Amino acid sequence: MFRRRLIAALPATSLRVLGARSGWLLDSPDVLRVGFGGVAATLQLPGGLADADGARSELARLSLRGDDGPAGTGIVAMGSLPFNRDAPSRLDVPRYVITQSAQGTWVTSHDDGDWRRLVEGEDDAVQEPQSSRSVTYRPSPEEYAHHVANAVEVLRRKEIDKVVLARSIVGTLHQAIDCGAVAQRLRGREPSCTVYGVPTADARRYVGASPELLVRRLGGEATCHPLAGTIAIPPDVDPEDYHSWLLGSAKNLHEHGVLVDDVVTTLGRFYDDIEADATPSIVTLRTVAHLGTWIRGRHPSGVAPDALALLNVLHPTAAVGGIPRVAAYDLLRRLEPFERGHYAGPVGWIDQSGDGEFWIGIRGVLVDGADFEAWAGAGIVSESDPIAEREETRDKLASVLSSVLVDRI
Repeated sequence: MFRRRLIAALPATSLRVLGARSGWLLDSPDVLRVGFGGVAATLQLPGGLADADGARSELARLSLRGDDGPAGTGIVAMGSLPFNRDAPSRLDVPRYVITQSAQGTWVTSHDDGDWRRLVEGEDDAVQEPQSSRSVTYRPSPEEYAHHVANAVEVLRRKEIDKVVLARSIVGTLHQAIDCGAVAQRLRGREPSCTVYGVPTADARRYVGASPELLVRRLGGEATCHPLAGTIAIPPDVDPEDYHSWLLGSAKNLHEHGVLVDDVVTTLGRFYDDIEADATPSIVTLRTVAHLGTWIRGRHPSGVAPDALALLNVLHPTAAVGGIPRVAAYDLLRRLEPFERGHYAGPVGWIDQSGDGEFWIGIRGVLVDGADFEAWAGAGIVSESDPIAEREETRDKLASVLSSVLVDRI
């Protein structure tokens, strides 16, 4: 039995650090959601997203009493799913969940344990970025540019429209990484992103700041905010000229348009009324800017697929995979010398009603003590320049790792 209560607001910093260090953190600009205290129940997806229907039915069987509250304040399952949609995965129902927004603060607890002691007992996150003991690139920057060139050859033969190729950095620092400090630093640096910190199945932690909403389902409405098309923004400059260039770049508009068309077509399988911005807008982060388009689907009956069912048809979007999906996935598997794991997989929550939010798990660092791995990808189309795509991934990696490393990437 779970109980939901409306309570007084709590210090956001303490909640954020607690979730990132040892629980589940989903900290969007509007809502701070933290799970902690261990696992009360688990939604197993042994066949990956294809098992989404069965997973949500397990969540619906749990009992909730107490105060009323908005979506996402009762029994919720939280976590990160792998990029490989067929890989076994899981979402966890935390023992305690606190949801805090302008609407109020709610705690949902599985028992009458002293959840306040856990929140108030969290130490401050004061660790600063460190220098590295070792760093390895996978693949090397030169090899990555070569892979991009190979992909461009395939694209120019019209075999696929777009593929996203990633590379990673693996390293070791001098001290264990404090994920609470990383999350706190990311919250300050990327105010428009959703900061996440979640456990992985192999007992590591994945912490980052995602700019990209994969899907939000609230009742009969679904919202997506796909991003594609990127430009680096140097420090201490007026970004307007860079924004204008991005909005006029044929290559970036092509890359973005392929993505938007794919999301609109996919949502059209479930929603009769779909609205998409006529033109993309600029999404500005600390060191880069992207093209973004808001897409909304409304179901006339007010009854729509739940958040996991929408994930099952949307993931992976062309923002992280490619178009056509199967052919692009086969190509990136041939050209990427690693398994993506949780990189670019969905990270988020779903409640008993089927409402939920999932972001794309990018701009993150996988942490295991003092060891880390970070990824960045670039969307490759027929107009892509291998050196420019290599530099784009370098800029993205530098932005992510500045919350962990003092070294220049």
